[in-house]
Amino acid sequence: MSAFEAIDRMTGEARAEAGTGALIAAVGALFLPIGPAGWFFARPLALLLVLVLVVVLAATRGAKTGLLPGLALAGAVLLVSAAPLLLIDPADPPGSRGPGIWLLLAALFLAAFRAMGLLAAATARQGPGALLVPGLFGVGVLYVWELLVRGFGIPGVLLPPPSAIGRALVAHADVLRADFVQTFVRAVIPGWAMGCAAGFAVALLADRVPFLARGLLPLGNLVAALPIVGIAPILVMWFGFDWQSKAAVVVVMTFFPMLVNTLEGLRAAGRLELDLMRSYAASYLASLWKLRLPTALPFVFNALKINSTLALIGAIVAEFFGTPIVGMGFRISTEVAKMALDLVWATIAVAAVSGSATYGLLAVLERRLTFWHPSFRRVAG
Repeated sequence: MSAFEAIDRMTGEARAEAGTGALIAAVGALFLPIGPAGWFFARPLALLLVLVLVVVLAATRGAKTGLLPGLALAGAVLLVSAAPLLLIDPADPPGSRGPGIWLLLAALFLAAFRAMGLLAAATARQGPGALLVPGLFGVGVLYVWELLVRGFGIPGVLLPPPSAIGRALVAHADVLRADFVQTFVRAVIPGWAMGCAAGFAVALLADRVPFLARGLLPLGNLVAALPIVGIAPILVMWFGFDWQSKAAVVVVMTFFPMLVNTLEGLRAAGRLELDLMRSYAASYLASLWKLRLPTALPFVFNALKINSTLALIGAIVAEFFGTPIVGMGFRISTEVAKMALDLVWATIAVAAVSGSATYGLLAVLERRLTFWHPSFRRVAG
């Protein structure tokens, strides 16, 4: 038996034991007090939810793999996860929680572990099914966040629950939309495009003129070491308080990562391939177009993905130093002063989703254009 087969067997056994443990914990929770709320038998809705989990756990106990058992168990976990939220009163002290609540939470954790294991084994590595497990894992993180904030009575000023952030997203949709347009559409996208294009063009020029590379790379290291809070106010004074100054900050932050990565990519072509191109009497442009640029594509996409996050950070930080009363950075700075932390976190959520979506689109485009790269090849069998 190979090491991978042994690990897979151990993982399967762990999933089966997790299902058994979840079933025992869910049944045990029914016969223990849940705290000030009484017992599960005194709460019909919570009792019904726990019974649903028990039934699904018993029905999927013997399953070792399969998409349907994983989906059934994941659906049951999502449904039954409402029970602790219905029973926990934030006004009650954390020490008043009964053992039934803790045992139910343990059952939910073990059941979620088993569901994720079944779904991970059943879904393909590529395609829409591959997004199922990460999506459910993200939902689990939000649930744990909500549970911890409500269960331990954490003040909303320190950390609002996801439910409060969701309400802020709906209540302030117009404000957040205007901030998104000002920061992301008008500053991040133009600055990212100009910075990456300029870095790519200068990298091609520096590749052709070697002394430029020797002079620009140390300068790039110097600029990369400059703190954004140092150059942002200067560029705001130069280009004004509107989106142009934020785009300028983004250009400065994205130019040199693209320059350095493109130069390294152009140098990554193998010596044998270069000698073959010379034996064909290929010109510099022919070698660049047919060999060196394709070889540099993974490096270029690496810079594009890095810059997609740097651009958003740079634009938001630059708005701290002056903006026309709109923008994500402006919203964060002003609402923190008002102690409106739910709106602050809603703005952070919009920024995070925007940056993640951009990164994901670039990753998909990279896979389509560099499918030949060894990092994207599937292992046979």
